Amino acid sequence: MGLSLGSADGLDQAHLQRLKTLQERFEPALISDHLSWSLSGGHYTADLLPLPMTEEALDVMCRHVDQVQAVLKQPLLLENPSSYLTFNHSTLSEWAFLTAVVERTGCGLLCDLNNIYVSCHNHGWDVFHYMTGLPWAAVGEIHLAGHARRSLGETEILIDDHGSAVSAEVWALYRYVIATYGPRPTLIEWDTDIPALDILVAEAHTAQRHMDDRHVRVS
Repeated sequence: MGLSLGSADGLDQAHLQRLKTLQERFEPALISDHLSWSLSGGHYTADLLPLPMTEEALDVMCRHVDQVQAVLKQPLLLENPSSYLTFNHSTLSEWAFLTAVVERTGCGLLCDLNNIYVSCHNHGWDVFHYMTGLPWAAVGEIHLAGHARRSLGETEILIDDHGSAVSAEVWALYRYVIATYGPRPTLIEWDTDIPALDILVAEAHTAQRHMDDRHVRVS
């Protein structure tokens, strides 16, 4: 989120150079950031703010991804965020937007399955239509996490809070993805209400078991 790739203000070049220094020191295999923005007028919001899915926003995102990749000299992985609102003037679906960025910049994707599930629930999108609309050859990593359920009047929304076990629904998506598209490096995020270590290890073992069983297709 530090790069604020979707910001109309342009990239923070000083931040990008610090990232380059960090990359040279640790030589990470993968570097990622989100399909979002967080910088305006020199101030960071410390949050992943949603983008309008428009051609104009697509041009900004592609320009910034190109700039980052030119400095880092390796493909960036772009992660789909969780979202809680959409813009009436959006002209592209989120999955079409991500696909267009990949096609125009050569970047990869970090597919957060929990974020897909959360966003699809909140906006009434079809989750499998979203997933099958992504260019899976470009997916270099998968994230899994837990989410919370909250009531907003008569509407139930999901919050990507990384504060619980991966839900059964998200595990089902993971099984489908692994069986259909093959295994990918997988990270389980649990950042709040952190439980005992054995619970965290059990989550990791569940992911490994699904990868080991990937030749069994999941319907």
